[in-house]
Amino acid sequence: MTKKDKLPSADAEQRKVAGRSEVESFLQQVAATPSPARAAGTRGRLIFALDATASRQPTWDSAMHLQGEMFREAAKVGGLDIQLVFYRGFGECKASRWHSDGKGLLQAMTAVTCLAGRTQIARVLRHAGKESRRRKVDALVFVGDSMEEDVDELGHLAGELGLLGVPCFVFHEGQDPAARHAFEQIAKLSGGACCRFDPGSARELRDLLSAVAVFASGGRHALLDFSRQRGGQLLQLTRQVR
Repeated sequence: MTKKDKLPSADAEQRKVAGRSEVESFLQQVAATPSPARAAGTRGRLIFALDATASRQPTWDSAMHLQGEMFREAAKVGGLDIQLVFYRGFGECKASRWHSDGKGLLQAMTAVTCLAGRTQIARVLRHAGKESRRRKVDALVFVGDSMEEDVDELGHLAGELGLLGVPCFVFHEGQDPAARHAFEQIAKLSGGACCRFDPGSARELRDLLSAVAVFASGGRHALLDFSRQRGGQLLQLTRQVR
C-alpha cells in the first residue's frame, strides 16, 4: 500500500481523536458545573430545546428515540420534569407543558414536523429565563446546527441564565463556524458546556444527553455514579467530580 493510500485512514483516525477530545471537554465541564440547589424530595427540571427547521428533520427523528433514555436515567436519581421547546417556520416558537415521563414528551415530539425558517435561539433563551424566574430550572439543553442572530444578544441572554443558575448544555450538529462560535459563547456565559456531534453518533449523543439529565436531577455526585455504571469514557472523564 502506498503512502497516498494510507492518508484517508490517518485522517479518519485524527477525526476520531478530535471527537473524543471534544467529548472529554464537554463532560469535564458538566462535572465542574455547580450542582443544582434544590429542596429535598423535589424533582429536577430541564428544558429540552430543539431547532426544528428543515435541515434538522433526520436528527429530530433520532432525538425522539433518545429522550426516553434521559428520563430512565434521571428517574434512578430522583426524577426529572422536562419541557420541550422548539422553533421552526415563520416565527413559530412553542413550548410544551412539563412532562414527568418519556411517553408524554414523545407524543409532543411526534406531533412536530420540521419546517424551513430562521433560527430563534434568543426566544429560547428568554423563555428559559422566564420559566426559571417562575420556578427554578436546573438546566437547558439545546440541539441545533445553525445560528442567524446577533451573537452579542445571545451572549447577554446566556449571561442572564448564568446568573439564574441555569447552565446551557449545547449540542452542535455539523460544522458551521458561526454557529459554533455562538454556541460556545452561550455555554460559557451561562456556565454550561458545548459539544459537537455527527448525525450518525446516536449512541454518543444518548450518553451525553443522559449525563446532563442525571446532573439536572441529582447533581455532580449522581453524575459520577452514572459514569461508574456506564464505564468507559464517561467514567474516565468524570473522575474529577468531588
